[in-house]
Amino acid sequence: MSQQRDILERIAKSLERLAPQTAPPVDWTRHPAYIWSSTAPHGLKNLDALPLDRLRAIDAQKRSLCDNLTRLANGAAAHDMLLWGARGMGKSALIRAAVYALQEKSADIALIQVTADGLDSIAHLIDELANVPRTFVLFIDDLGFGDDELQANLALRSLLDGGALGRPANIRIAVTSNRRAIVQREAATPSALHERDERDNALALADRFGLTVAFHPCDQADYIEIVRSYCEPLGLTFDEVEAQSWAIARGNRSGRTANQFACEIAGRAGLAL
Repeated sequence: MSQQRDILERIAKSLERLAPQTAPPVDWTRHPAYIWSSTAPHGLKNLDALPLDRLRAIDAQKRSLCDNLTRLANGAAAHDMLLWGARGMGKSALIRAAVYALQEKSADIALIQVTADGLDSIAHLIDELANVPRTFVLFIDDLGFGDDELQANLALRSLLDGGALGRPANIRIAVTSNRRAIVQREAATPSALHERDERDNALALADRFGLTVAFHPCDQADYIEIVRSYCEPLGLTFDEVEAQSWAIARGNRSGRTANQFACEIAGRAGLAL
């Protein structure tokens, strides 16, 4: 009998070693930023963000977003935020930079990036955060509006307005989208039924954000100014004609293109950007 019990105990211990380890609970008061996905949430030791003054040609957008996030951090009424428009013009970078700037001022605020596969469980995330004595920005980057993303969009619409869960005052949502006319009320020309459905879905979601901030392609002068903002701190000079050629080769002038060109200049000089 004793031998049989020993065998069973060895089998049980073997099964325990084979079983996946349960992830430890996340401390929502400790880290400056987090990732929320379908697997397990985890905290980040650092929030990857540029200083606000390094973001050029979007001054009005900076003021709107920073004012709203300051209100959130101070416990005042604040809006959910939709940043939409031209790709590569700093929508995501601005959200990270604005939260980081508040953290530098000792504001107790954290950024939580919600991945695409984590949208289905965002209600559970909000339930976890409801009683945490801290403010949070739930960051959803590059939201799309295709048929394959419809369920996630519907869930987000319900969460923003009309869902049974509701949201405590310490949590607000920030979404970016590259859709160029997400808040446009009517198409300039008649469109196909499928295109109208996508536009209507986008509008139904956009209507639920109290703050919508538009980003537009930059002109030549702004593009050069953005390149300069990356190069000057490193003491680097650059050829403006070459910078323009770099943008032309890539088909657009944007903050992202400027960063890529500055990366090239820094790399030639043996420096890290």
